[in-house]
Parts: sequence; structure tokens; C-alpha cells
Amino acid sequence: MQNKAIKTLVVDDESLARKGLMVRLQEHEDIQVLPECKGGREAVEMILAHKPELVFLDIQMPGLNGFEVLREVRKADVPMPMVVFVTAFDHYAIKAFEVRALDYLLKPVDEDRLQAALKRIFAQRDDYLEERQQTKLINLVAEVTGEDCEEILRKLAAGDDISQGRYPEHIAIKESGEITRVAINSIEWVDAAGDYMCIHADNETHILRRTMKELEQELNPNRFQRIHRSAIVNLSQVEKLCSRQNGEYHIVLQNGQQLKVSRSYKDKIKQLILNQ
Repeated sequence: MQNKAIKTLVVDDESLARKGLMVRLQEHEDIQVLPECKGGREAVEMILAHKPELVFLDIQMPGLNGFEVLREVRKADVPMPMVVFVTAFDHYAIKAFEVRALDYLLKPVDEDRLQAALKRIFAQRDDYLEERQQTKLINLVAEVTGEDCEEILRKLAAGDDISQGRYPEHIAIKESGEITRVAINSIEWVDAAGDYMCIHADNETHILRRTMKELEQELNPNRFQRIHRSAIVNLSQVEKLCSRQNGEYHIVLQNGQQLKVSRSYKDKIKQLILNQ
């Protein structure tokens, strides 16, 4: 690890959040805090002029948001700093960037969580300077260019690798102030209940505030299939497909749960079950 302090920039349009984080960072002798930065366009100018090694970057800002700041830095062809994204949106909160040598903090920033982020930064400082680490950030910025930053964050929070288009292995569900990582393969079925989803996995039911359409986009269609406008099923959990005298169909899961299959989906379900 290099001996000199890490030149660090804090970017946030909220005065209290910005100053509070700067004060806490200034307590670390290994951190050299640059003058405060109030917005995205100013952040681009500061990064180009001072070339900080680490940036705590707010996501939602007027003018340029956090991802757009990185896009502008990339276009300028200067060294990419390490980036810790900061946001007030708790429905994105999860260790979304741990595989990218980055981190992600929720406002108001918890002291223990900040220390954990700094520990990771110090441990990975030298590695980050390598080309392979910078390439990961460049790929991330390339993916979000032209897309809604909240949508990208939602995918990352669910564990999806947006740079390679793979389906996530876990889904993040916030319940009663806690975030639970539920293995995708453990999901048996999903049904809609008003403006939220009921995720049934391992004999437990989790409440997810997301639309059916949004969730369906994150699930591998070769494994998960809509059987009704308000239900999705894990095909590997299907025991059998049954028809009734009135022409209706239903499936029986391995746990004994019976679910109705709408007529518009029955032919596709038949074919997918045969191919499992």
C-alpha cells in the first residue's frame, strides 16, 4: 500500500450530508479531504483538476447525477478514481458493489458502515490502480449511459451483473427495517397482492414492493414463468400440470401448493414443463 494519504473528494448537493461526511473523513490521517463539492458539474471540474484517488459521490443531484459525473470523467480520458456511491434511497441498499472494489452507502451514513467501506478501500487501493479494476468501473459507466440510474441501481441491488447480462442469484428484500438476501433458486412461486409481491421461498413468505413486470425481468425465463397475470412459478418446483372438467388448468408444486394457470399461458407452460 502507498504511504501517502488518499486524496478524497466528497460530492453531495445536501449541505449537512456533505459537511458531516467531510468532518468524519478528516479524522483519518490516511485521508486527505479536498474542498467540498456541491454538485455534479462542479464535481467533474474538481476531478479533472485535482485527480482525486477516492470520491464519495451522491447519486441523485440536480444537473448531473452521479453516473453522469463518471461518464463525463471517462470522456475526458483521465484516471478513474475509486468511487463510493451515496444515496438516501433505502430500497437500493445492499452491498451492490463489493465485487467491483467499490461500495455503496445509505444516508444518513452509519459510522460502522463508513469504517467498513474505508477498510475495504485501504485494502484494495493498490489493486484498484491496476487496469483490470479501472476497466470494471468503465464498463459500469458504459452500461448506465442513457439509462435511468435508479433502474440500474435496482438491478445492482438485486445482485444482477449488469456488465454481462446474467440473471441474479439472489434478490434483496427489505422487511421490518432489515434486508434479506433470498436465493433465486429457492423461490417456489410469486403472487401479486396489490402493489407488492409475495415471494414464497423455503416455506417462508417475503413481501417485496415491486411490480410483477419488474420482477419478471430479473428472473431467468427458462426457469421462471408467468402462469397467470398475477403469478410466476419456478418450473423446477412443478410436480404436475392438471386439467379440470371445466377446461381450467392448475399446477401442483412439490410442496403440494396448487396454482391456477390461465388459458393464455397453458400451452407455453406445457411445453416448458416437458423441456425441464
